[in-house]
Amino acid sequence: MSKPLIIAIDGPSGAGKSTLGRRLAHELGLLYIDTGAMYRAVALAVAAAGVEVSDAAAVAAVARGASIRLEGDPDALRVLLDGRDVSEEIRGESVGHAASVVSAIPEVRRELVRRQREMGASGGVVLDGRDIGTVVFPSADVKFFLTAVPEERARRRLDEERTRAQSFAETLADINERDRRDSTRDDSPLRIADDAVVIDTTELSIDEVFRRMLQVVRERRSRERTQ
Repeated sequence: MSKPLIIAIDGPSGAGKSTLGRRLAHELGLLYIDTGAMYRAVALAVAAAGVEVSDAAAVAAVARGASIRLEGDPDALRVLLDGRDVSEEIRGESVGHAASVVSAIPEVRRELVRRQREMGASGGVVLDGRDIGTVVFPSADVKFFLTAVPEERARRRLDEERTRAQSFAETLADINERDRRDSTRDDSPLRIADDAVVIDTTELSIDEVFRRMLQVVRERRSRERTQ
């Protein structure tokens, strides 16, 4: 019997990681771990504690003390923060912005990386984030790096937002700032793993990207069986 797969999906904000991660996990019958949701949960806990995101030590303390659980199947993943379902609450734009800030704090990243490794240690998982294939699971069986031009990612983000509280220009500026922060942070910066399959999703539909990813996984599995 083949060993349980660990599939890593990395890329910048708005590249389609979560949508495709959920779909891939569902198709392959694997556990889906949305690491971005974990950082958003920390940001929410920080706000609830009245801690400023600029206070790195206090933010790290909140992260260490927070109970964060992911439950349910890929299509109905629930995020529980200290036992409370915050699945919808963490998707707000302000929480996303705060999550981008707290995720750049080294102590926060180390704490959540430790938890993510524990969650995926036995395999049979799809994880998406910014540093899955480079830091969390550098020996993952299959690694993807999804990307798209900033303008397209901004359009997607606007389509996802129910309230449309931001203009396109504001959303694009936010995307660019997140890219800068993710790629220049000292701890676990966003970068492409040497052995990752890079897919530019700018001109591709979700179905097209999904089919390509599924083909890569199946080809990798086929090679394993013949070795």
